[in-house]
Amino acid sequence: MLELAILGLLHETPMHGYELRKRLLALLGAIRAAFSYGSLYPTLKRMRMRGLIAEETPREGAAETPLLTGRRARKVYRLTPEGKEHFAQLMADAGPESADEALFGVHFAFFSRTDPATRLRILEARRRRVEERRERMREALSRTAERLDAYGLELQRHGLETAEREVRWLNELIASEESRRPEQRNDFGEPFAGPGRHQAVTEQGTPDPATSAGDPNKQGKGGMRDG
Repeated sequence: MLELAILGLLHETPMHGYELRKRLLALLGAIRAAFSYGSLYPTLKRMRMRGLIAEETPREGAAETPLLTGRRARKVYRLTPEGKEHFAQLMADAGPESADEALFGVHFAFFSRTDPATRLRILEARRRRVEERRERMREALSRTAERLDAYGLELQRHGLETAEREVRWLNELIASEESRRPEQRNDFGEPFAGPGRHQAVTEQGTPDPATSAGDPNKQGKGGMRDG
């Protein structure tokens, strides 16, 4: 999770460790406990040894160089071509674990760098996870409501309402992603018939096959009626 977040932030611009940590905390505040100096720098070291990032020292006279202070210049981390490729692979290979609370937040933060099919897959996985949690909470509330005091009951209701809001939010995001998907077409360049498509075409005036073939049982608007 931390590696993916670092790759995503360095994909935008190189930065030193202190700035990188600030960006991690600001971007992923809900899971900020996972990002500390104790875990950040060992991760950066491992990523550098694997060739995913490179470490640089600012040139003398650059803004990052502490002139006349005797302090060492902060090291700047940048993404290598191998790091960019690894980041793209991690985003594309998102599996069921991407629906977990923390990892979903990391993936969602970098959705702009994710292909539409992967975005939709992650959103749908997250929706299923939250819906399952919502149903468990409903069942628990129905079993324990009579044994809870007013505050315990409100806490349970708050959790349920939070899950319901997230499901609605995910539904909106999924609908938005689906509306941007290109229309699928067959080998003749015609759109595949979806629910209601045939009916819509007929209403626009396309001749019914039976009428076009001269079916004697088919009457037009001006035809005679029995009786």
